Amino acid sequence: MDESLVTIVRSIIAFFTLLLFTRILGKQQVGQLSAFEYVSGITIGSMASSLSIDLSIKPLPMFIGLATWIILVFGLQFIAMKYRWFSKVINDQPTIVIQNGKILEQNLKKIRYRYDELMSHLREKNIFDVSHVEFALLETNGKLSVLKKPQYETVTPLDLNIVPSINGLMTEVIQDGVIIEQNLANRKITKEWVEQQLKMHGIKNIKEVSYGTVLPDGQLYVDKFDDAIKNINIGDFKGPLLVFQRKIRISGVT
Repeated sequence: MDESLVTIVRSIIAFFTLLLFTRILGKQQVGQLSAFEYVSGITIGSMASSLSIDLSIKPLPMFIGLATWIILVFGLQFIAMKYRWFSKVINDQPTIVIQNGKILEQNLKKIRYRYDELMSHLREKNIFDVSHVEFALLETNGKLSVLKKPQYETVTPLDLNIVPSINGLMTEVIQDGVIIEQNLANRKITKEWVEQQLKMHGIKNIKEVSYGTVLPDGQLYVDKFDDAIKNINIGDFKGPLLVFQRKIRISGVT
């Protein structure tokens, strides 16, 4: 019982100590952290955890160690803000990985960055053709910044001197074959309107609908459970399970 009480008290102290220190260090999101800041955060969290549950460690030395780490990280942040060169020493600097549609293999090797990682990040940017890229830079936080060639940039209404309509939000009205009545009321539409729209999509029973939402332009988007779309496998590794299944089919075992 005494150990449980001590653990609770130490956990409360560690919790509020960590809360205070994280407020001091700033409001950076995880995706904005450099590798050094990310590892430092893990270390500080680990020390706070040990302060909470490792009763074999005296709390005062552990607290001093935790405070020391926080002060060091805070000090490095302050120096990095004051001196740009020091920031580059701590956090490194962006690396160009694509230039004029050509992959810079030497730069990839320097930062130990794989081709499949690069292609994955390009696809996240809706780029499926590397030749469309003018520059691609790997930032210090691991994100990929991409500048497309001018001829492949998306044309905006401003380019065409068109005044765009105001964008709105989608409103979910059907989920798993069930109408969300509250959202219908919020959007001021009726069940009859939804049923009429479904008939226009060739759907007779609402139970066929997996997901339905009213688009900003007032149209109903519908996704059915049975879309009759053939899955496309883009992987180049069959894996042991698929190889095993193929052997079963060849042997005639079901």
